[in-house]
Amino acid sequence: MTAAAETPTGSGARPDRTDAPTLGESSLAVHGGIELDSTRALRTPLVMSNSFALPDDPSEISWSATAPNLYTRNTGVNQLALECKLAALDHGEDAVALASGVAALHAVFFTHVRAGDHVVVSDVVYEATWRLWTELLPGRYGIEATFVDVTDPDAVRSAIRPETRLVCVEAIANPTTKVADIALLAEIAHAAGAILMVDSTFTPPPFYRPLADGADLVVHSLTKYINGHGDAMGGAVIGRSELIAPIKADAMVDVGGVISPFNAWMIQRGSVTLPLRLRQHFASAQRVAEMLEADPRVAFVAYPGLDSHPQRETARRQFGDAAGGMMAFALDGGPELQNRFVANLRLITSGFSLGHDDSLIVHTAADGPRTAAYPDEFRRFGHLRLSVGLEDADDLVADLTAALDALSA
Repeated sequence: MTAAAETPTGSGARPDRTDAPTLGESSLAVHGGIELDSTRALRTPLVMSNSFALPDDPSEISWSATAPNLYTRNTGVNQLALECKLAALDHGEDAVALASGVAALHAVFFTHVRAGDHVVVSDVVYEATWRLWTELLPGRYGIEATFVDVTDPDAVRSAIRPETRLVCVEAIANPTTKVADIALLAEIAHAAGAILMVDSTFTPPPFYRPLADGADLVVHSLTKYINGHGDAMGGAVIGRSELIAPIKADAMVDVGGVISPFNAWMIQRGSVTLPLRLRQHFASAQRVAEMLEADPRVAFVAYPGLDSHPQRETARRQFGDAAGGMMAFALDGGPELQNRFVANLRLITSGFSLGHDDSLIVHTAADGPRTAAYPDEFRRFGHLRLSVGLEDADDLVADLTAALDALSA
């Protein structure tokens, strides 16, 4: 029985008709968390209503309840269906779906950390996480954060204080691709009585499941791989029911960062093909990374699937044969050269985001805003963050090669 099936009905979750541990990954993506409703539709219908019919005597209803069929901010039909799917995919007890990945991050911080608490944060994290812990939360609520190299266990242990309540890391860091040893970090956090939260946006299931290695909460930007088509925005937190329930009650209902029914419906639709898409993303990314590393015009390539990666052994042990669809690299030259290279690309698109069907690249100059402890090569050259899409690997290699050749011409 999946964790979704174990969640009490009062929490807003529905029972699951599948047995997750016995299903293959593609079967789980199709059937996990799905149950026929009263319409008998084989797909959860899109329900755009904000409100639902109340009982004859609504006087005992809690307006902050997280039950469905009350008010969509409290839990919508499509949100609930998506949450059941996400809990099944990540082998978690419960899930909460929110308006964006950043809303999901903020929801964890807002719910599980109080004024006077201390958190330990990876020194390489997504820009919004960095700003939340360097400016917004410390400045407004007096919560202190210590940034640390999470690949150094002794440094993490030294950063822990008696008031530490949360350790916040990314499984593969954005954008440097630093790999965190989640099982080891979970051991350190739990010894101190702290929660380990893992942003697993770069490492969606079935590629990796941090909960299986001891993480307490997993965050995804659903906008990325889980939706996979670049056309809907959302975020999610997955974990034990006792940790998810207060997030729903506080950050979802009373802060209001709820996902829209349409986005929830779109993301659930996209999630069905997640295992199939990841195979193509990862196989092509490995090929592209090897091609870039072999080209003398490329100054560096940061990709966990390369033997040159500092955490290659950790990546191999934690993730297996695949190494993700994200990489960072730079040409041997300044910002003007990096920009000319991007302009020469014809198949790969210059654009934000990642995990879409189309390959996306974005240039960040070395003298741009510093939001993390970047390696020396990032500081010297800047970097090009590349999200490898679903195009044929041969076409991606040809596009990159042609763009490099055009610089010489």
